[in-house]
Amino acid sequence: MEEIKRFFTQDRYAAHSGIELVSVSPGHAVAQMRIQPYHFNAVGRVQGGAIFTLADLAFAAASNAHGKAAVAINVSITYMSAAASGTLRAEARELTANPKLASYTVNVTDDSGTLVAVFQGLTYRKDQTLPWVAKG
Repeated sequence: MEEIKRFFTQDRYAAHSGIELVSVSPGHAVAQMRIQPYHFNAVGRVQGGAIFTLADLAFAAASNAHGKAAVAINVSITYMSAAASGTLRAEARELTANPKLASYTVNVTDDSGTLVAVFQGLTYRKDQTLPWVAKG
């Protein structure tokens, strides 16, 4: 799965945000983000968009790891608690899938395991094989 991890280094916005893809397999991915001052909102907590981006990368990796291009068609996020230091971890898990649609939940937690956000996503699987599959 190293080729999939390399593929997602091309996600420039996630890389710019300091997000690292830790592990990935079909239907599952873990990403993390060490909180930096540039992640803070005006009240000194991690900005919701930074948390969303972290969850979105884990979602994208888990859904695309099957080898077909998968694009989000609906997502939502619920913020459960604030974060201000340490590392945030997003774990994406596939809930249901068929040849065209798949549903995922991504839990974002802090260093103590506190649930920071819950992200729900639905992907549409395109008829496009991704590079690491096409090579094999």
